[in-house]
Amino acid sequence: MRIDILTIFPEMFRGPFSHSIIKRALEKKLVEIHLHDIRDHATDKHRRVDDYPFGGGAGMVMMIEPIERCINSLTKERDYQEIIFMTPDGEPLGQPLCNHLSTHKNLILLCGHYKGIDQRIRDHLVTKEISIGDYVLSGGEIPAMVLTDAIVRLLPGVLGDETSALSDSFQDNLLSPPVYTRPADYKGWKVPDVLLSGHDRRITEWRYEQALRRTRERRPGLLDE
Repeated sequence: MRIDILTIFPEMFRGPFSHSIIKRALEKKLVEIHLHDIRDHATDKHRRVDDYPFGGGAGMVMMIEPIERCINSLTKERDYQEIIFMTPDGEPLGQPLCNHLSTHKNLILLCGHYKGIDQRIRDHLVTKEISIGDYVLSGGEIPAMVLTDAIVRLLPGVLGDETSALSDSFQDNLLSPPVYTRPADYKGWKVPDVLLSGHDRRITEWRYEQALRRTRERRPGLLDE
């Protein structure tokens, strides 16, 4: 998989992408992540990418031309299944969407800033808009990191245990059950006996019951879905 991220702050990604699962995926060449500075596609000597909004109002708007030039430079080289704009008013990000996007070969993630991007980019070039929650951040960089992490960990070969991602919360619309590790008894706080029984069927049933109970208590809407 290849993920191209368009941003005016590419340096923000270098720390998060240099550790843990994404780092290992990059080292194994299971994913390519390319950062593109939208300012490199500005047409003036000041590398300006924003301007005042038509009609007045507070804030600045990211200009159409640098973004369009950046996207065109990529789409001339390869086909992209999705050009994704990270925005609070987009489709809510959920596990089924992550699962679907992880099957694609090439993705573009566009990070907005200021008051947003020129609507014509959204109308004519963006193919999908995604939100990570009903709140506003300073820009689309952190949402793009979230989406990238959620996708990359699903790629075959990325996780040490191929079945690990299948037991995560929100797979099958259930939250994960409680998990425990050694010691079995810590200051009188004991691990449930069933997990020490070695009985695979009973352990599987217990985990399912716990996942169902936790989902019913914390996120009952998932069961309706």
